[in-house]
Amino acid sequence: MSHDDRAGPDAGAASSTPAPLLEIDNVTLQYKTSEHLVTATRQVSFKVYPSDRYILLGPSGCGKSTLLKAIGGYMAPVHGSIRLKGQTVTQPGPDRMMVFQEFDQLLPWKTVRQNVEFALHASGRLKGQEAAERAAYYIEKVGLAGFIDSYPHTLSGGMKQRVSIARGMAMEPDVLLMDEPFAALDALTRRKMQDELLRLWDDTRFTVLFVTHSIEEAIRIGNRILLLSPHPGQVKAELNSVPAGEMGTASQAQLETRINDMLFAH
Repeated sequence: MSHDDRAGPDAGAASSTPAPLLEIDNVTLQYKTSEHLVTATRQVSFKVYPSDRYILLGPSGCGKSTLLKAIGGYMAPVHGSIRLKGQTVTQPGPDRMMVFQEFDQLLPWKTVRQNVEFALHASGRLKGQEAAERAAYYIEKVGLAGFIDSYPHTLSGGMKQRVSIARGMAMEPDVLLMDEPFAALDALTRRKMQDELLRLWDDTRFTVLFVTHSIEEAIRIGNRILLLSPHPGQVKAELNSVPAGEMGTASQAQLETRINDMLFAH
């Protein structure tokens, strides 16, 4: 039985089904602006299983990034609950690491090595030689071993994002939260980074929750895709992506058309 089959509505019936890693249960999120109380999402529910590449897809303003912040522990739902390994999320923690789309996530006065080590030191995860070894391991994984002692200002945007991903993965979190991490990159670099992320996933099978408004990126990166309606974000559907071997075929084109119709048909 494939992972996607297990994660379906009858998943509970299979004795081999893993417990969900992350459960978003009927979550409504609101935040205040100077003039309004904004409802970002309304009664959103989904489950993420170990080693999922789970995509939150929807138009701008549908609450994707707000959901990620809540899962990160940076804001609380006004209704519903967020549970990680069965425990309610109430605050940020090293079991959830976030990678944003901005390139300035790194400390400019620290080298690549020191930026990755700093997260380990600051969180109390590892110190000294153990931190140095783990940092070097993940820097090598993202293909930056030759730049380990370089400073951020000497790196391209794509390389800075790889450092941010290495820093997140070095913490070995339960789930890596990625908020449109390749959106600011040019098209060729973006495609390269998508491929690298998938190679990294093949290698370590980490769990990733990935926000995007690109249908093509959602299908390339994800194994499951949650479609959110325009503001306020509500669940329209959850779909399985196409297998890697069917990328570039009619299957991908059909899924893109189906998603486009579901998101934008009136």
